[in-house]
Amino acid sequence: EVYFRDTAHGFLAWAVATLITVAMVSSAVGSAVGAGAKAGASVVGGAADTALSMGTAGVSAAAGKLAGQQGAGDGPMAYFTDSLFRSPATGSAPVTAPGDSRSAPPVQEVGRIFASSVRTGELSSEDARYVGQLIAQQTGVSQEEAQKRVTDAFAKVQSSIDEAATKAKQAAEKARKATAYASLWMVFSLLVGAFAASFFATMGGRRRDLQSAY
Repeated sequence: EVYFRDTAHGFLAWAVATLITVAMVSSAVGSAVGAGAKAGASVVGGAADTALSMGTAGVSAAAGKLAGQQGAGDGPMAYFTDSLFRSPATGSAPVTAPGDSRSAPPVQEVGRIFASSVRTGELSSEDARYVGQLIAQQTGVSQEEAQKRVTDAFAKVQSSIDEAATKAKQAAEKARKATAYASLWMVFSLLVGAFAASFFATMGGRRRDLQSAY
């Protein structure tokens, strides 16, 4: 009875200490997890944020996000659409001067076409021909060269999304392994703590009984 009482006393002392420790560090752990999530999001990038599902739905969501951003003339695909209208002579997009009959480069329209094509996974020949005509009108290059620009740029867009999805997979896998290892070590440390508390409580009880006997 004395042995059981001392062992239970040590176990209860360990349990109370564990609860107090969890209550004290819970806020710190939450802050660390939030900081880690933000860091991972910044590394993966804008396209990877919506490609984390690693499937057609993830790519579709990424395309929808890109389409919304292209409405404001900004977003991850802005660089690719801007590069389509660079003049082969100057290396920059044509600037419309006051009174110039040419319209400004339809970057937003091309961005929406690219975003829709990314959602479906393929740039149709009609869209490629239409965008090529827009580029040819703005830059003065031939239709064939313009369409080659379109296909090359779209291939780069898809490659960037695939690369972002791969990085997201790798980051998620590392996080999963780290969480599994941390959970195993946490359980092991808790078991060792419970055993140590119970054992030393029993040893303390024996010492108490020996002192009281004398």
